[in-house]
Amino acid sequence: MRLMGAHEIRMRLGGISRQRVYAITSHRGFPAPVAELQQGNVWNAEDVERWIREHRPDLADEE
Repeated sequence: MRLMGAHEIRMRLGGISRQRVYAITSHRGFPAPVAELQQGNVWNAEDVERWIREHRPDLADEE
């Protein structure tokens, strides 16, 4: 299983701000994190990539 943290998600979404990635990942439509660590949440990268394909298709090919 490949994991992504908030930083990787930020970069994957074009370098958005920390505040914006927090807002996106807190939204109920975003995949739930697979673990909550002291350093922050981590997500299954496949779930994040699926979300990107559905909600940000303009970024889907930049994987």
